[in-house]
Amino acid sequence: MRLFLPAAVWVLGSTVLLAQSSSLGLKKPRVCVAIVNNASSVSAYVERLTERLAKNIKSSQVEALAMDSSTTKERTLRPTRQNTDEADDKQCDYTLLTQIVETRAHPAAPQTSPRDGATVPSLDAADPLSGSSGPVYREELGIAFALFRTSRHDPVFNAVILETASANVSDTFLAGMDRIANRVSHDVIKK
Repeated sequence: MRLFLPAAVWVLGSTVLLAQSSSLGLKKPRVCVAIVNNASSVSAYVERLTERLAKNIKSSQVEALAMDSSTTKERTLRPTRQNTDEADDKQCDYTLLTQIVETRAHPAAPQTSPRDGATVPSLDAADPLSGSSGPVYREELGIAFALFRTSRHDPVFNAVILETASANVSDTFLAGMDRIANRVSHDVIKK
């Protein structure tokens, strides 16, 4: 009986330690997504874009939470005090900042490559006048985004993607949010 008790305690203790170590190793990285900032003249539903971004980052390996604090209005993306405090409160590992910018207004953003000839008009089916008003010209806008480790001010990555505004404001930038979500999920899982 005396020999059985220490062996049972050792088996039970090693099982508990194994379960704890495996649960610690399986913790999903958590990304806090700040409200998208629209620094352009194009209308955009930033709450919808933020929700889309957080929803598409979530996966079996990454957890994402929409924040109440907004991305900075400054050209250089850096977490604000509110972003940092909220990310700490929500116990996030990363903070994602996203800003819609006009490439003219931000010379540091990559410009589109010049095309031969005149700019081709968009004959967008979503045009409210169905093209009868003439061609619809839409400029490319940039969506700047940066991922930061919580409580750090140097970005894990900082990038700009180009997106064209749609005549349908509710759909503008949704594809861009999907591309950003894919990039963030991929990079967070890789780390």
